[in-house]
Amino acid sequence: MISILYEDQYIIAVSKPAGVISEVNPFEAVTMEGEVMAYLSLSSVKPFVGVIHRLDRVTSGVMLFAKKKSALVAFNKLFEAKAIQKTYHALIPKLPQAEEGELVNHLLKNQKEKRAEIINAPSKESKLASLHYKCLQNLKPPYLIELKPKTGRFHQLRIQLAHIGCTILGDEKYGSKEAYEGPGIALHAYSLAFSHPLLDTKKQQLFVAPYPDGKDWHASIDI
Repeated sequence: MISILYEDQYIIAVSKPAGVISEVNPFEAVTMEGEVMAYLSLSSVKPFVGVIHRLDRVTSGVMLFAKKKSALVAFNKLFEAKAIQKTYHALIPKLPQAEEGELVNHLLKNQKEKRAEIINAPSKESKLASLHYKCLQNLKPPYLIELKPKTGRFHQLRIQLAHIGCTILGDEKYGSKEAYEGPGIALHAYSLAFSHPLLDTKKQQLFVAPYPDGKDWHASIDI
């Protein structure tokens, strides 16, 4: 049963649990795209489902799907124009030196190992990655940090935090030594904010996904 955060005639926003992949895949029995298709099939003979953006399997949080081809085109343009604000929350075992700041790095994608790497100087294969971070809870670990990426690079948030010694809880691929009780890692796509391109409204819409269950998240949130 999918958790629906919002729905209109053009789009549907859902809360993806960690451990589930975004797109239909012949090797996966359960995907978010498939779950949305099954839901829309209850009220439509030939539903359309367009994947507007993706989340890694290990990440939970807000995902948007298009219900019409026109919506898919319109929202793809929004993402290309960086007119959608993505906000992530993560749990980290160690605070960064500054409680708020910018991280800017040159990233390479290691296809063989399916991981990102940071290099000191730009190259033909590298891509610039930039994000803003802010510590939301700094009293005791795990600490809650807010991440607002300005670019959308492969594993960007994970490698950039690991690079400053603040690897996300449970992210063994990037060196985490701390146990995480949930599936995946402690990275949550907390919210999406945008002006709807297909509705006659200038009001900014904000969709927020509830945190995953478990003591790690609730311990940090309840402080």
